[in-house]
Amino acid sequence: MRKNSTKLIFLAIIALVCIALFAFYNIQGGFSYAFPKRLERIAAMVITGTAIAYATVTFQTVTHNRLLTPSMMGVDSMYEVVQTIIFFFAGSASIFVVSRYLNFGLSILAMVIFALILYRFLFRADKHPIFLLLLAGMIIGTLLGSFVTFLQVIIDPVEYESLQTRLFASFMNVKTELLFIAVIILGASFIYGYRLLRDLDVMSLGRENAINLGVNYDRIVLKVLILSSVLIATSTALVGPITFLGLIVSNLAYQFFATYKHSVLIVGASLISIIALVGGQFLVLHVFQLSTTISVIINFVGGLYFIYLILKESRKAG
Repeated sequence: MRKNSTKLIFLAIIALVCIALFAFYNIQGGFSYAFPKRLERIAAMVITGTAIAYATVTFQTVTHNRLLTPSMMGVDSMYEVVQTIIFFFAGSASIFVVSRYLNFGLSILAMVIFALILYRFLFRADKHPIFLLLLAGMIIGTLLGSFVTFLQVIIDPVEYESLQTRLFASFMNVKTELLFIAVIILGASFIYGYRLLRDLDVMSLGRENAINLGVNYDRIVLKVLILSSVLIATSTALVGPITFLGLIVSNLAYQFFATYKHSVLIVGASLISIIALVGGQFLVLHVFQLSTTISVIINFVGGLYFIYLILKESRKAG
């Protein structure tokens, strides 16, 4: 436990260094103007990174698969569907786009309802609900992606260009007025999720062992799935989808800490996520000179890491 505490302190120091570099390095245009803007971006990255890390680690515990993330349920695809439908039928000048509160709330509501519908019709305690849920989520996510692509092909080119800015994660134009709402949602989720940590520690032993030790397994699974959907929906609606971030930070946390304690794994994954986002955004600004976005870098690295994990698991199975 002391060794893990030292590792957490080490990651916290690196995260603080990344935050300090991003906040103070090469400030131009006046400190009083640029510094608050950078703090807003840092806040968005901390919120997004923590939400994705928390959701992914808990989700992988209940699915007993470290290659799966909440995005496999198609939640990110539903965000793209909502935005595409708004731009296709209402246009970029509609109140659903102009009002960030309305767009934010509508996006979260649609994504959470989508997840709840999956749970309502697919969650069955006696028929392998998790795997059925994941399979259905992947299929539905593919169908939604195809539907979005179809609409984008026939949408007005001007509207399509405006739509693209919302479908890629970006911290350059943070919706400042939404940060407070996101903090409230995440704070409430973390307080509620804190009560589940001990049950999650036991559930990491497997379904049968957890039930024998007195855990209401199916009820905890349902709570975790809903909680994960809320967190992913909030982070996605705030900055846009980042598909592979959860996969990267969760698996790095497993390897770095080698513990079953979710209190350690979640904090560790959150710190790694903050380092990846803040450090990555620093590289985008000052090394790549905005020639790419942080989501492109993360998805590229995450795709390679995903292939590595698959090959690693196949060698173990062989």
